[in-house]
Amino acid sequence: MEDRKLRQKSLCGKVIFAVIAVAGISLFSPLSGFAQKQWTLDDCVNYALENNITLQKARLSLQSAKEDVKATKGAMLPSVSGSTNQSVGYRPWQDSGVATVTNGQVNSKVNKTYYNGSYNVNAQWTVWNGGKNVNNVRLNKLSEQQAELNVQQQANSIEERIAQLYVQCLYLNEAIKVSQASLETSRKNEERGRQTVEVGKMSKSDMAQLTAQRATDEYSVVDAQSQLANYKLQLKQLLELTGDEQFDIAIPTTTDADALAEIPSLHAIYEKALACRPEIESAKLSIESSRLSLAIAKAGWLPTIGLTGGLSTSTNSLATNGWGGQMKTNFNMSGGLSVSIPIFDGWQTRTSVSKARIQQQQAQLDLKDQQKTLYQTIEGYWLDATTNQQKFRAASATVESEQQSYDLLTEKFNLGLTNIIELLQGKDKLLSAQQNLLQSKYMTLLNQQMLRFYAGDGK
Repeated sequence: MEDRKLRQKSLCGKVIFAVIAVAGISLFSPLSGFAQKQWTLDDCVNYALENNITLQKARLSLQSAKEDVKATKGAMLPSVSGSTNQSVGYRPWQDSGVATVTNGQVNSKVNKTYYNGSYNVNAQWTVWNGGKNVNNVRLNKLSEQQAELNVQQQANSIEERIAQLYVQCLYLNEAIKVSQASLETSRKNEERGRQTVEVGKMSKSDMAQLTAQRATDEYSVVDAQSQLANYKLQLKQLLELTGDEQFDIAIPTTTDADALAEIPSLHAIYEKALACRPEIESAKLSIESSRLSLAIAKAGWLPTIGLTGGLSTSTNSLATNGWGGQMKTNFNMSGGLSVSIPIFDGWQTRTSVSKARIQQQQAQLDLKDQQKTLYQTIEGYWLDATTNQQKFRAASATVESEQQSYDLLTEKFNLGLTNIIELLQGKDKLLSAQQNLLQSKYMTLLNQQMLRFYAGDGK
């Protein structure tokens, strides 16, 4: 039960769209920057999806996953490399050289220093390695899809948190109005009591209770206003807004009929959620990834076939022909086929296969766990929606009854037919009923829209 309540607080989901629907008004006003006096829910979400740091990191992870796909595709192509080597040699005891005849004279030159040059171009291509390269491409494509789903999950989480804070603001805005109305009544009672004391029809102790009630109501108003300011601050911080710019939210209107709308079937919502929730799809992709990882591990038992080829030539300063002639004369081409057959690798492949099978079983259990968690979450929202709707019906009748009772007590008090204790007790009952009505109303709306969100009807 405690876990479900925690999820109730954190998984407010895309009620952002639902509030718009139940309010029956348009909240799609254009974003005008930090100085905007009132931000709609849509404004808050759109701004957060563009500027939230956590979501930006998730998008960078997605870009990295896309680069991994490119890298594995490139690994299937041949690799080509070129190299050259230039070296200088010295033979200090060389006593013979090259004789040349110039104008009838024989000249002998001993070259103790010489230069060598080599030039190579090599190519290598893994033709087949048990399907590792192909499966690595498929595996990284699945990782890319999971990274994209993770972006969706992060976006959902941000929207849910914003919706939670926004709904709290809506509730407190209404609660402040109730508290202010109660305070106004307390002030009137205090003023009426002061006049009654002056004519000697009320004791000072009763008057003190009226004053205390007025002070208590003032505290309630200030406390509700403080809570509202705190939730607005949290919302502003979640949007990554900084500075002293004014921040306020737009307050839509809701009706009692919205809270009394029909609640959809639990089973139907769950079936729709299974088909659209990103965490379920990610868990399914994990199973497929584990299958590919197992195939890659098994490839360690299979031969690897590769092709190699190369071009090379060299030069030497001691040769009689020139550089160009040496490049042509020493030119060489080579090619080959290599086959590598694994015989014994110290149980490395066997261990990798065993771990891949364990990972596959874990992925299957993770999917079942995600499905169970999803069902429990939806079931919790469905039960809360049903319960709060019933509470709302009861609270509506209670408020009407308590209002009539308090009005009668007020008339009796003005006529001196009842005491201050009964009046204050009646006022407390009315205030409690009004607060219960507000709470059940907003909790009903919230849970109804969360059910729509999980069914994929939030947009």
